[in-house]
Amino acid sequence: MTELFGKKLKALRTSRKISQKEFGKIFGLAESTIGMYERDERRPDFELLNKFADYFEVSTDYLLGRTDISEVSQEEKEEAEFQAFVNDPELKRWYRELPKSKEEDLRMLRSMWEVIKKETK
Repeated sequence: MTELFGKKLKALRTSRKISQKEFGKIFGLAESTIGMYERDERRPDFELLNKFADYFEVSTDYLLGRTDISEVSQEEKEEAEFQAFVNDPELKRWYRELPKSKEEDLRMLRSMWEVIKKETK
C-alpha cells in the first residue's frame, strides 16, 4: 500500500532535518498547519502542493501516492523553471518595453548579457 500524502511530506521534511516550524516559515504557514498536513487532517491546495514538490524536487504524483518514483526528470525540472521564468510579471513588463528601446540600448543590453554568460561559466 502506498504511503499517504502526510507520511510522504513528513518523511521528506525530516530527511532534510527541518522542523515543522521552519518548514512552515518557508511557505508562510503555521507550524500547526504543517502538522495537520502530516497527519492527513488537511490538504494543501494545488499551488502549494506544487511548491512542496518543487522544494523537495519530487513529482506531485509522488507526494499524492500515485507513484513510488520520487525523482522529477531533468526535462520536467527544466520545463517548470522555464514556466516560472516566462510567467514572471516583471519579466513580461520588461519584455513588452524592450521593442520600444533605442537600438543602441539594445546593443548594450546584448553586450552585457554576453558578459554575464561568460562570468557564470
